[in-house]
Amino acid sequence: MALNLNHLQLRISAGRPDQFPADPIPQVAFSGRSNVGKSSLINSLLGRKSLARVSSSPGKTITVNFYEVDGKLFFVDLPGYGFAKRRAEEQAAWSALTDGYFTKNRNVDRIRPVVQLIDSRVGPTADDETMLHFLSESGLPYLVVATKCDKLNATERREAEARLSAHPLIPNGCPVIFYSALKGEGRTELWRQIAEATGIRP
Repeated sequence: MALNLNHLQLRISAGRPDQFPADPIPQVAFSGRSNVGKSSLINSLLGRKSLARVSSSPGKTITVNFYEVDGKLFFVDLPGYGFAKRRAEEQAAWSALTDGYFTKNRNVDRIRPVVQLIDSRVGPTADDETMLHFLSESGLPYLVVATKCDKLNATERREAEARLSAHPLIPNGCPVIFYSALKGEGRTELWRQIAEATGIRP
């Protein structure tokens, strides 16, 4: 089944689990810390410049954004975590909403896969490791995308690849894709992984 990437819309920015769409179609969820480049990656995958909004204030928006792709699947942009300046009540709202996506989502069985973003320059943070542990325990299919790889030189790239391949929370067989939204590196491979998981190809 092929996708028409000209048929895109932001279906809803959900602030509560009861607002999550009930459509029986696959959900590709994008998870990562604030400022890791989720919006840029989603725009890159979909061939758009500004469909997913890049916030000027990392961690500001606490919604789950459902982008409907040709009526056949959702790209789900989860709110970024790990933003140090977020107030305690905002952190609690993030936790409740993100937890609700995985525990109160009536279509949780249609999440395939979760795309876990990690900044290739930094490697997994403590918050990233918490998310990786949750994904491993949840049984949900997931893969890792190392963002902003165009900012690494050759030595840094090798070190980043070695660090991720040896990380105890990234199991053998889990795909790790180095991605550059600026240059398009990793786009074809990530779409291949999504197509394999959903049966839907761009």
